[in-house]
Amino acid sequence: MDIARTPKKKRGKYIAIGAGVVAFVLLTLVLGSLPTAAPSVERSMLLIDSVQRGTMVRAVRAPGTLVPEQVRFVSALTAGRIERLPVRPGATVTGGSALLDMSNPDVQLEALEAGRQVTTAEAALVNLETQLQTQRLTQEAAIASAEAAASEAKRQAAQMAVLGKQQLASANDMALANERATEQSARLNAEKSRLRVMDGAMARQIALQRTEVQRARSIAEFQQARVKSMHVVAPENGVLQTLPLELGQWVVSGQVLATVAQPGRLKALLRVPETQARDVVIGQPVEIDTRNGIAKGHVVRTDPSVQNATVAVEVALDGALPRGARPDLSVDGTIEIERLPDVLHVARPAYGQGESTVGLFKLDRDGKYATRVPVKLGRTSVNAIQILQGLAVGDRVIISDMTQWDNVDRVKLR
Repeated sequence: MDIARTPKKKRGKYIAIGAGVVAFVLLTLVLGSLPTAAPSVERSMLLIDSVQRGTMVRAVRAPGTLVPEQVRFVSALTAGRIERLPVRPGATVTGGSALLDMSNPDVQLEALEAGRQVTTAEAALVNLETQLQTQRLTQEAAIASAEAAASEAKRQAAQMAVLGKQQLASANDMALANERATEQSARLNAEKSRLRVMDGAMARQIALQRTEVQRARSIAEFQQARVKSMHVVAPENGVLQTLPLELGQWVVSGQVLATVAQPGRLKALLRVPETQARDVVIGQPVEIDTRNGIAKGHVVRTDPSVQNATVAVEVALDGALPRGARPDLSVDGTIEIERLPDVLHVARPAYGQGESTVGLFKLDRDGKYATRVPVKLGRTSVNAIQILQGLAVGDRVIISDMTQWDNVDRVKLR
């Protein structure tokens, strides 16, 4: 016969499973509480600098070019066609030496026409003077006749007066003689007045015609100057910088034909970032690196406007320039802003701006590990930055770009 079996109890199995779960949780908590292993970083790939105390020189570095201090632009006074180019850019020229020749038949014709107008005006002046002088002579003859008539009438009146006293002339004859004498005297005065008016008018007419002659001469001289200007010469001694023209090319009035710069007188034109230009003022010392040497200078002008996120700064160069210095040479300038005495400073890190707080990795005493510490930064320079809080003299920090380790606070150096 079959015997019923009693099922085994699974209580022991459940207890074992629960104990295993508890042990796993405890192990997880213990492992989570342990510090995370610091990632390793190759020491040779890092830039490390020590914090120092002393004078920190604040400076701004900017690229630029050498440009002439004085450049003379040579412009076309009249339109014309280029006929001759005896020199090319880079040549040394002297004041008055030929740069190019142009031609324009219309300008030459205008000069000839202006000369003809001068001749016409001069001929008109001669004719006017002749005509006025003839009129004056005629008037003088009229005055002479009037004087003779007045004298004759005066004598007739005197004779009639004598005859009247002798009862040999009537009262009517004496009155007629006196009236005739008065009339001739008045006519003489009128002719003299007419001569005076004529003299005044003559002077004004001749002056006006001479002014017309002078105006015609000025126009002729201007036209001749236009013709002469087509023979373009250097305005002063210097080096011909640009002459962007070719034979047969037509140029218009006012177009720049060439530029002449004085040799040896150069200045540096730096392009300072707009964020750093606020500290640049006139008179600050500057070092200009020409790749062939260092030239000393000082700031003489800052542009009031911003172009392409930069501000133009002009630097006057003091003393002799290094060999090879020439216009349009690319240079690097370092402008000394100020000197901060007795401050903590370190080489400028690859990240972090001045007047801010950043995390820098400070090396431990043994140099095997680096721990992130908050550091308050002060004013910045080209290759240094001021330390306000967080570091002390002698501390070594990593100044390389450590942004890939932003998620850790400790790294191992190997």
